[in-house]
Amino acid sequence: MAKLNKKQKALREKLEARKYNVDDVFKFVAENPGAKFDESIDVAIRLGVNTKHADQQVRGAIVLPNGIGKNVRVAVFAKGDKETEAKNAGADIVGSDDLIEKIQGGFLDFDSVIATPDMMAKIAKVARILGPKGLMPNPKLGTVTKDIEKAVKAEKGGKVEFRAEKAGIVHTMIGKRSFGAEKLKENFKTLYDTIIKLKPQNAKGVYVRSVTISTTMGPGVSLDVNTL
Repeated sequence: MAKLNKKQKALREKLEARKYNVDDVFKFVAENPGAKFDESIDVAIRLGVNTKHADQQVRGAIVLPNGIGKNVRVAVFAKGDKETEAKNAGADIVGSDDLIEKIQGGFLDFDSVIATPDMMAKIAKVARILGPKGLMPNPKLGTVTKDIEKAVKAEKGGKVEFRAEKAGIVHTMIGKRSFGAEKLKENFKTLYDTIIKLKPQNAKGVYVRSVTISTTMGPGVSLDVNTL
């Protein structure tokens, strides 16, 4: 475990050994910085699902009401009118064969990728590069679409993708500490309510087992799920 600095030690001492209600947890992370920079606020939700079974996968994408406080660089695979649509919508990089060649050459200066359906066969050439980095366009996540303008604006406006990993934990960012408690709470509730709606029918026992909120450099704060 990494050695804690004085600020981190002080925060851990200040943090009470209990579960906090939804108002107090966001007040704590918003008012108690773990570093001098504007830290990201991360959520870890442990679900009672077995992700080894296809019918217990929990995955989705949502646009958070207050964004995530990050400048997202969007790459779009499109041609013709859709290429123009992407540029007008604010996409940072737009191309087709030329973009594939750049990626094959090591170019990955973007955070998300959108594609029109007709481009997917071409993108298969770089699937082994994009896939492991979580950048492969996916129709279930709204990143393979004909409505390029809507998709680009969603990515730019605070869209987050999430999925339950091997241990059944959904981990994602919901904003910056500078947002303040209320906006962070709104973003969290949007995420949490979406995950509740995605509960697999075959999930057994308690669905939401724990929720932990943390800043980039701060300690994890346990949320009392019963207060939601």
